[in-house]
Amino acid sequence: MEQDGKSKIATYHASVRPPSQPVDLVGMDEEELVSLCGEMGEPPYRGRQIFSWLYAQGVSEFSRMTNISKGFRAKLGEAARLETLELDRESKSSDGTEKYLWRLRDGARVESVRIPMKNVNGVMRWSLCVSTQVGCAMGCAFCLTAKMGFIRQLSAGEIVGQFLAARNLLAPGERFHNIVFMGMGEPLDNFDATVKAVRILTHPQANGVSPRRLTVSTVGIASRLKDFVSAVPGVGLAVSLHAADDETRGKLVPVNRKWNLGALLDECRELPMGERRRITFEYVMLRGVNDSGQDAKTLSNLLKGLKCKVNLIPWNPFPGVAFERPGDDRVEAFRRILLSAGVVATTRVSKGSDILAACGQLADPRQVTEKTGLTTS
Repeated sequence: MEQDGKSKIATYHASVRPPSQPVDLVGMDEEELVSLCGEMGEPPYRGRQIFSWLYAQGVSEFSRMTNISKGFRAKLGEAARLETLELDRESKSSDGTEKYLWRLRDGARVESVRIPMKNVNGVMRWSLCVSTQVGCAMGCAFCLTAKMGFIRQLSAGEIVGQFLAARNLLAPGERFHNIVFMGMGEPLDNFDATVKAVRILTHPQANGVSPRRLTVSTVGIASRLKDFVSAVPGVGLAVSLHAADDETRGKLVPVNRKWNLGALLDECRELPMGERRRITFEYVMLRGVNDSGQDAKTLSNLLKGLKCKVNLIPWNPFPGVAFERPGDDRVEAFRRILLSAGVVATTRVSKGSDILAACGQLADPRQVTEKTGLTTS
C-alpha cells in the first residue's frame, strides 16, 4: 500500500513542528499537495504551484521555487524533502538506447531504459521504460527480472522519480514522447502506487505525456484489470500472453495457474476500453516452445471477437537459461498467419539487447548474482 502522506501531514499539524522524518513530496498528487499547504496555513494555489515545480519543472530544491515566499520555502525545508534518484550506472547501446541503474534511498536498485525511435519523417523521438518493483514475484521463466525474486514495492515517488531523473539527462529541447511501464516488476501487483504514478505522469500540468502515450504492461492479473482501466481511462494496456494453450503458458507464466487463458481473455472482453482503444497482447517468442504455425492458428482462434493487436517479441537472450530466439523467418511466418486470420500483428524491434536493456532483460545484476550465481554485467 502506498505510504499515506496525509497522515504525516496531520502529524505535522497536530504537533506544530516538523515531523522527525520529513515527508517526501515527490510522489504526492495535486490534491495531496493542496492539503499539505492547507495544513501549513497556505492557500490552495500554493499546492498547485508546488505540483508544477516538482513535475513540470523538475526542481529538486525548495530554493528554486521562486514564486513561493522565502518564509514558506523555509517551512517546507523543515517539514518535507524532495527525494531524487541517484544514478548508479549508465550503459549505452550501439543502437542509441541508454539504460540507467538507479540507487534508491534504502540502497535498493532498479533499472529504466531510454529508447530512441524515429518517426516517419526521420525525427528522433524518445520513449522511457520504467520499473514498478524491485525485482518481481511473477516468476516468468524467460525473464531476467524473475531471477532476482521479489524484494519490495516501489512508491509512486520512486516510479515517477525515474521519469524525472531520466528527463534531466535529455538534451535541451528533447522530451519523452511515450512512457511504458514495462521495466522490472508487475505493475498491477503494485496497484495503488502504479495508478498514482500514472495519474501524476499524465496530469495536464506535469509535462509528462498524454494518457494515450502511456502504456502499462501486465502479466495478466485478471482480478485487477477492470479496476485499473476504470481508474486511469485512456491509458494503454498491454497484457502478456506468451502462449496459446494453458499447458505451455503455465510453464512460462506461473500466474496462469490462477488465471488461465480462458479466465484472462473473458475478463479482457469485458473491459471498458472505449471505441477507439485496443488491448495489446504481448507474445514473447521462444524457439520450439510457442512459435509454431499451429500456435499461431490457436492464438488467432483465442482472440476472435476481441478488439486487439498482438505484439510479437522475439526472445532477448541472457545467461543461464536454455531458451533460444527464433529466426526472423519463423517470426514473420507466425505474424502472417495472424494477419490472415484478421488479427492485427506487429513485431517489436528490440533495442539495447547488447547492454541487457531489451524486453525481459532488466535486473539489478548484483541481486541476480547473489540469488543465482549468474553474472550478467
